[in-house]
Amino acid sequence: MLTNIIGVKFKKEGRIYNFDAGDLIVHKDDQVLVNTDNGVALGIVVTDVRRCEPHQLPPNLKNILRKVTDDDLRVREELELLEEESRKYCMEKIREKNLAMKLITVECLFDKSKMIFYFTAESRVDFRELVKDLVAKFKTRIELKQIGARQQARIIKGLAVCGRTVCCAGILQNLDRVTVKMAKEQSMSLNPEKISGLCGRLMCCLSFEHDGYAGAKKCAREAKAATEPAASEPPRAKHKITTARETNKKRTES
Repeated sequence: MLTNIIGVKFKKEGRIYNFDAGDLIVHKDDQVLVNTDNGVALGIVVTDVRRCEPHQLPPNLKNILRKVTDDDLRVREELELLEEESRKYCMEKIREKNLAMKLITVECLFDKSKMIFYFTAESRVDFRELVKDLVAKFKTRIELKQIGARQQARIIKGLAVCGRTVCCAGILQNLDRVTVKMAKEQSMSLNPEKISGLCGRLMCCLSFEHDGYAGAKKCAREAKAATEPAASEPPRAKHKITTARETNKKRTES
């Protein structure tokens, strides 16, 4: 029996997650409620439906509950106001407690069962007292999640040196590993200022374009090998042919 699979995003700059659409008719840009490991969440359909065999199904596949209603959209608006309020409150408490951390954003689950506070920090931070204040204020489960510089740039966004929105917040679904070797293979300057993004790390486009450069170089090598002349055969040894007259002459002289 085939299963209808669609891709859903929860944030514009986020990754795509697969869900079982069941018999629900959905299209791109439809807003839907889905089951996740953290509970019910509101997302946007970003792919067409594709039918998969049982052995092709992604692991831990969750299902779509339904399309959103007007009431769901009102709840989403309330959550956005709550997220903004909680962000301001958390920032005030961070300043009061003089914590060496920077709050990036806040996410509230659709059923308000948990709030996630994303932050960056140079070293380990003791935020136990901060969590107590947040729990007392918002009366729900609180999670503080530390993220890296690349995840921060993905959330905050900005313009890269090319003049376009940073790749991590645009065309990229996943933040793949980037290495200096990729810059070398693309004949890039190894000056950190030239190959670093807004986050201070190696630019994501180095990884995104790596396969293209590698493929182009491979094609160039194969084309060059095909046009080079074949190696010439080694010259054959010249053998002197001795005639019968020369043989008789040598015998007479001897």
